[in-house]
Amino acid sequence: MTDLIAKTAIDRRLAEIVSPVIEGLGFELVRIRLMGGMTKTLQIMADRPEGGIDVDDCGRISTAVSAVLDVEDPIEDAYHLEVSSPGIDRPLTRLKDFDAWDGYEARLETSEMICGRKRFKGHLRGTEGDEVLIEIEEGTIGLKFDWLADAKLVLTDELITEMLRQKKATEAVDEAAFDDIEEDTSEEE
Repeated sequence: MTDLIAKTAIDRRLAEIVSPVIEGLGFELVRIRLMGGMTKTLQIMADRPEGGIDVDDCGRISTAVSAVLDVEDPIEDAYHLEVSSPGIDRPLTRLKDFDAWDGYEARLETSEMICGRKRFKGHLRGTEGDEVLIEIEEGTIGLKFDWLADAKLVLTDELITEMLRQKKATEAVDEAAFDDIEEDTSEEE
């Protein structure tokens, strides 16, 4: 079974190098892409297994990944390293992602024509074996994970609400970290 984390040979090689570093920091590699242009960009998307990553986490990952890439030196030309969260309308790159986001709207694209089409938009209905289930207008269908070329969540009000709920749940306030409020007992004249 393939995954959508790393599509090209160089992306797969880079994933082999950086995955242990990212996992060692307590995160998961969501996607990696080496993109061309005047100066190449190595884009790494990472997340916590339970979800939630912030700017400081991205900075820690960037520092650690930079160090290992400097040693391994798998990219010949100059490049920019970009480490980010998967975002709200995140790519779905592993079979487990389709179970985690069951019920949410997604866009799936297959590498080959399936029933006369390559693009499917609908609500995810989890997985069954190696198939991703998606409810489209015609009903719920199963697409083999290996057939997928691209998959991502669709930005909806429900998705935004869920992401805000998750963020709020993970940002519980540690009241002990704050000083006590001292009340001024003197009277103003």
